Amino acid sequence: MSKNKSFSTETSERYARALFEVSNESSELNKIENDIINFKLILNNSSDLKNFLKNPTQTSDTQNKAIKLISEKLNFSKNLNNFFLLLVEKKRIFFIEKILTSFLKLCTKKRGEIKASLISSKKLSEAELDQISKDLSKSMGSTIKFDYIVDETLIGGLKLQLGSFMVDTSIKNKLKKFEQKMLDK
Repeated sequence: MSKNKSFSTETSERYARALFEVSNESSELNKIENDIINFKLILNNSSDLKNFLKNPTQTSDTQNKAIKLISEKLNFSKNLNNFFLLLVEKKRIFFIEKILTSFLKLCTKKRGEIKASLISSKKLSEAELDQISKDLSKSMGSTIKFDYIVDETLIGGLKLQLGSFMVDTSIKNKLKKFEQKMLDK
């Protein structure tokens, strides 16, 4: 295990990689990715389901029945259904959120996309977001996909985080720098 990764992170990445490989080999990568996106939406909106899956007092049999029912209702592929059942069997189902997030990262990486965080002081139009994405994609040589948030406390400007690279042109940040300079004198 690497020094910087926790057991849960490393285990989750390992399981995600295994699902990715099986999905890719069986030519079901797009279907399984869409199934996972749908499942994550349900999981994020249902604290009952989240608690049920993470509850160590639930029996494997009960969790298997729930997984089979969800799989049937959402029309999961056989490989994804079997993967979830394996997680229950190996007592790794409580890592489900980390595993699914890691899987989706592998999918975006395969497509050559880079995730970035964009925060602006006012709501940007779709055209403005598309233009920013196109300009950055062109300069980076990869497709950039944004997690976009509006934060009115920035007063003006925007923040962009792309991996460890951060651009902060917000007025709030500039005021903070001026304040720091004034305190240093």
